[in-house]
Amino acid sequence: MKKTLILIAFLCASAPLFAQKNWFTLYQDSAKLTNDAIKITADFEKDIKKISPNLEFSVKSVLKTSPYLIYYNNIYKAAFLPIWEQVIPPQKNFFYEVAGSEEEGRKVFGLFFNGFYLPHELGHALQYASKDSAAGLSYRNEYLANTIAMLWWRKHKRDKELKLCYEYAKKVFSKLPNPVPSDMTEEEYFTKNYEQATRNPYVYGYMQFKQFIKIYEDKNLQEFDVFINNYLNK
Repeated sequence: MKKTLILIAFLCASAPLFAQKNWFTLYQDSAKLTNDAIKITADFEKDIKKISPNLEFSVKSVLKTSPYLIYYNNIYKAAFLPIWEQVIPPQKNFFYEVAGSEEEGRKVFGLFFNGFYLPHELGHALQYASKDSAAGLSYRNEYLANTIAMLWWRKHKRDKELKLCYEYAKKVFSKLPNPVPSDMTEEEYFTKNYEQATRNPYVYGYMQFKQFIKIYEDKNLQEFDVFINNYLNK
């Protein structure tokens, strides 16, 4: 009886991880993608509520493919995410080119856009919910959201998937030209030209993949709960 209760407790505690088992792969079933995204969003919300019970934080995930691929809209309090079959051909070709083949391009899309970036967008939602005066379109906000996503996935033991993302990020980044003028820092350039950068996958990809690599390699990062607690109480 005791062993049975222990097993049940383990399965209940592990349920969110099992719900995410297909994440970080390219989805072809829109209903499955939506359902898994909703479960992951609920897990993220629960983690935030445990850290800050009084924070008014509620966000939804919605399937809506657009040229922005995945993004957060604070008016709708929603993270919008894409499905591959609806991605426009020029963007598919970008993934094919930087990843080296069609198969590898689809894999990169799955790892990041049906994978890593959902809690990144939920991190943007947290910025608005916390009344962060700096919330908006800037290099620093993207870095914060990428850090939140990295730490959240590590909290949920997705190190294998993050390592794979890291390997592909380095591969893709090596093929992207540096768009930053010599008289500007990266933060200055991307903050000043954020809207224009989002319209060019080579420019925006340069920033995002470089940030991912830098954060992944940072040995001084705090654990998710500590980082979020410090952020919310700064």
